[in-house]
Amino acid sequence: MLTARLRNYFVVGDDSLGQKMRLRRWARLKQEFPDLEEMRVLDLGGTTVFWSRAPVKPKAVTVINLGAAGEGLPWVTPIEGDACDAPKLVRGETFDLVFSNSLIEHLGGHRQRSTFAEVTRSMAPHYIVQTPYRYFPIEPHWIFPGQQFLPRKVQAWLAPRWPLAHTYGWPPDQARDEVMSTELLSLTDMRTYFPDARVVWERFLGVPKSLTMIR
Repeated sequence: MLTARLRNYFVVGDDSLGQKMRLRRWARLKQEFPDLEEMRVLDLGGTTVFWSRAPVKPKAVTVINLGAAGEGLPWVTPIEGDACDAPKLVRGETFDLVFSNSLIEHLGGHRQRSTFAEVTRSMAPHYIVQTPYRYFPIEPHWIFPGQQFLPRKVQAWLAPRWPLAHTYGWPPDQARDEVMSTELLSLTDMRTYFPDARVVWERFLGVPKSLTMIR
């Protein structure tokens, strides 16, 4: 019961810290792109559910997700596929903005991240890419202090056992694979991948929690 309440407070509740920060990101998106309602958006790694709950509504959104992107909406088109293959998957389509929220840290290595960044920068005149900051003291996926700095073996042991983790109770091999596929990035990393963007920080109690690259 306590674990559920803590997860509800930090992550999943309608009034959780995570939800409050997501609302701030939506406000930032609207502030950065005041004509968003007239824009065609390419979302790399998102879902239709994410957009159905959003307080903003672009003219059209195309969502590319390696897994199930969700059911289509009149203004949201889901495509199952790899975000790095976006140019092939949406051939002939044009977009005003590429949007990506907490995907780049799950791509599996520098080569994939580089390809993703090239695709992001080439698909529209504007982009906004958000990722958790590597040096925030709480690892945001598992809500465990400093987990990102622990040996992989220890992270894999914790993943199915730590009650606040989204992998709590998972089979050990599946939880280990989730750990192995998650790599938080630094400011230097993100500036390398997106050299033509400016950085916007999201802070919690004054401490940088995530960073967003905007062009």
